[in-house]
Amino acid sequence: MGQSEVAVGAMGGDGAGAGRMEHASGEAHAAWLAAQAALPLGFRVGAASFDFVPVEVNKPSRMTLTLLALDRPTDAFAAMFTRNAFPGAPVLVGRSRLGSPALSAVIVNNKISNVCAPSGVESSERVAAAVAAALSVPADAVLPCSTGVIGWRLPVDAMLAAVPTAVAALQPSSVLPAAQGIVTTDLYPKIRRASVPGGGVIVGIAKGAGMIEPNLATMLVYLLTDCDVGRDELREALRDAVHPTFNALSIDTDTSTSDTVAVLSSRRVPCDLEAFRAALGQVCAALAEDVVRNGEGVHHVVRVVVTGAPSARLARGVGKAIVGSPLVQCAIAGNDPNVGRLVMAIGKYVGAEASEAGSGEPLDLSRCTITMAGHTIFAEGTFRLDPTTERALVAHLREAELYASVPPSDGLTFVPAVRYPPHERRVEIAVDLGAGEASATVLGSDRTHEYISENADYRS
Repeated sequence: MGQSEVAVGAMGGDGAGAGRMEHASGEAHAAWLAAQAALPLGFRVGAASFDFVPVEVNKPSRMTLTLLALDRPTDAFAAMFTRNAFPGAPVLVGRSRLGSPALSAVIVNNKISNVCAPSGVESSERVAAAVAAALSVPADAVLPCSTGVIGWRLPVDAMLAAVPTAVAALQPSSVLPAAQGIVTTDLYPKIRRASVPGGGVIVGIAKGAGMIEPNLATMLVYLLTDCDVGRDELREALRDAVHPTFNALSIDTDTSTSDTVAVLSSRRVPCDLEAFRAALGQVCAALAEDVVRNGEGVHHVVRVVVTGAPSARLARGVGKAIVGSPLVQCAIAGNDPNVGRLVMAIGKYVGAEASEAGSGEPLDLSRCTITMAGHTIFAEGTFRLDPTTERALVAHLREAELYASVPPSDGLTFVPAVRYPPHERRVEIAVDLGAGEASATVLGSDRTHEYISENADYRS
């Protein structure tokens, strides 16, 4: 085996099989979420919502405060944050929290991301301090997080007034209120869980819909476990789990200013470290695919497996070039297997890599083979296309579609046909570069009219 990045696959509850889950209705999906939502030992969650008017616009809005709290402080916590050079104030605060001796809670607000806003850090710290006082813990034991519109100021006074309600709502049974509370333009909440031999569990929730491109994505992810894993081991495990999952997906190539992935352990249940690492990777992989499937206007999830590369970095770059191509995305959205666009995207990336490296000679692609849905469409420098293959590819695209497009009644605003994931099928593309032993798997999506509509009037 050469260098490799672990494949990202869908996963059912407690690690069930990949890509097989079907939901006949929103009610069936809601029941499945509820079945995943039991909290690990030592955790409670609560939420409180309130109306406010942002000072930047005269438009009534609604915000939810979501509180994740431990029964007792833990020194076992880890977090990874966006690499955007304009990070949000909560990210700046969060980075400083990594040096805290213990963590007791996470407080999350949606609607406003608190990025480059006046007094942003002070606002985050004030909210964290209010939560800390209500829980009788130090202020640096509370991690603040925000997601939503960039540039607006937090309604701090209204948030402080809502903190007691969120604290009073804390309960140890279900993470579902937190999964629901952190969403913005998401169509539905996202919850995944995995059992760890010995009795421990990992439960994860995620927010993410658009502005998705590692590192990380426009997302908030919280992973809660009762497995007894030390701080250093937990931080290493998180890094290893994030790289091939959340850092191997793209919806629109835009890296958010607020990305946060955090894991907290109540350290209640002894466990095997390797088993824990495997389970953490499974939960992150499943949530990563959930984020893509729940992307703004997404009708197809796309999985690109690249093998035969001279390096894992180049393999990942080829996969990202394919899922990030607007032409590829549009073709998939229309159920049109315009596979010439795959060759274009691969050649564009490989040629640019050679130019940036200064070699002038791109990777030899004469042994490159491309398949879609198991059908070879390109090999030895030529396409392998015929009417039978064309029909098979169209069928594959249609079967992978989450829901059909619904034209807007007003000509402007698209309304999603469904607000739950009907299934976990994907458009499957494989590229063998024939030039090495490294591999990578990347997740992406199509680009639809709904994406444009959502992002054209996101604030209005």
